[in-house]
Amino acid sequence: MAVLGKLLEKISYECVRGTLEREVTDIVYDSRKVTAGCMFVCIPGAKADGHIYAKDAVAAGASALLVEREMELPAEADVTVIRVEDTHYAMAFVSAAYFDHPAKQMKIIGITGTKGKTTTTYLVKSILEQAGRKVGLIGTIETIIGEEHIPAQNTTPQSYLVQKYFRQMADAGCDTVVMEVSSQGLMLHRTQGFVFDFGIFTNLEPDHIGENEHKDFDDYLHCKSLLFKQCLVGIVNRDDAHWEEVTRDCTCQLETYGIDTPADLRAEDITFLNEGGTLGMAFTARGLVELPVRTASPGKFSVYNALTAIAICRHFGVQEENIKRALAAAKVKGRTEMVKVSDDFTLMIDYAHNAMALKSLLETLQAYKPHRLVCLFGCGGNRAKSRRYEMGEVSGRMADLTIITSDNPRTEEPQAIIEDIKIGIGKTEGKYVEICDRKKAIAYAIANGEPGDIIVLAGKGHEDYQEINGVKYPMDERVLIQEILEEQV
Repeated sequence: MAVLGKLLEKISYECVRGTLEREVTDIVYDSRKVTAGCMFVCIPGAKADGHIYAKDAVAAGASALLVEREMELPAEADVTVIRVEDTHYAMAFVSAAYFDHPAKQMKIIGITGTKGKTTTTYLVKSILEQAGRKVGLIGTIETIIGEEHIPAQNTTPQSYLVQKYFRQMADAGCDTVVMEVSSQGLMLHRTQGFVFDFGIFTNLEPDHIGENEHKDFDDYLHCKSLLFKQCLVGIVNRDDAHWEEVTRDCTCQLETYGIDTPADLRAEDITFLNEGGTLGMAFTARGLVELPVRTASPGKFSVYNALTAIAICRHFGVQEENIKRALAAAKVKGRTEMVKVSDDFTLMIDYAHNAMALKSLLETLQAYKPHRLVCLFGCGGNRAKSRRYEMGEVSGRMADLTIITSDNPRTEEPQAIIEDIKIGIGKTEGKYVEICDRKKAIAYAIANGEPGDIIVLAGKGHEDYQEINGVKYPMDERVLIQEILEEQV
């Protein structure tokens, strides 16, 4: 509970009705969750405008409204109305104040970029915990607070949830938070109300452009750049063609890392490792840190991820042995996650669920010169058909064998989605089989694995369900693989 006037101290506002001397019991932005005494924040969203529900919120007991425009309310309504220019922005500061600015009690690390955010957050968490720190995590897969794992709805949650999680982390004894910072999160001011100690930029490629996202690539880039006006130290990938644009008007101290450019921290002597069906990388870190490194995940992008983690963790005084040990062992669920089924071939699970991600993944695996590169995937229902054509074409051109199966069909017929994928693969000379049942498709891949093969199960990654006609049924590929192996005995 807090006094309304105290919550508003960091923002510009106009009190158009009522008094600031009110007790606020909570901050709510979903009209279905209004409770007596709360502040209801009217957020204009892609599908609905919270202002429409202001009267309902007052009727349900809200003591204050945070609005962007004039509201017509009953004359007898006992409510304070605060008008601001942008309710997304204001909610971030109000939420930080409501939870008593928990970010000030911890070191906050924010990672933005098109690829690499998820993996790098887990790498950083692993390294810092090796060094004895207690680390909270917010990201695409989950939020981690101590032993609690909360499934994620958004890569970067609403500002109220960010601050709520920060408070829970600080109360649980966390001294550090590492979080993914999406372009949407920056655009919608979800990370306002506090300052990042470290802001990291991994890379930038066209993504999240379209209706309800970013209008064009320039807007996408601009939103990414906002992180470097909200952090004390910026750490950026100097190899990325856009790094100078992203940091042009930054207000932070800058450091760089890279492979192909004269960065402050560099990776040299890069080697691809393939040991008993397990893929990895080895390299030497030079510059700000001098260190031999091995990673437990494949490809050049895993070198970038490791460099990013090293660049961050050196600021925490982590011992070199702790960094080496963590990088050699760290794995991220559903991100080039290898599952041991044979000494003869490699089986991996990856979240690649669009053409760009699939192309990048298959290019990475081709570098290991496999006997065959086998790609098993499906596509989600109720999504653009173009994604199906594009993924089919990518796999047809790059894989030696494609196994087309089902993903999350949602309300579409799985076989209809497969037919769309076949249109794309039909533009190539790639070999394929189609097995609609995903478990049977995985069983086929394992039973027909040949020595030296790399088999990738793409699209599901960390997901542990399959969505069919609005229902999420349990389906974890790790569980499916274990069942298949037991059934083969």
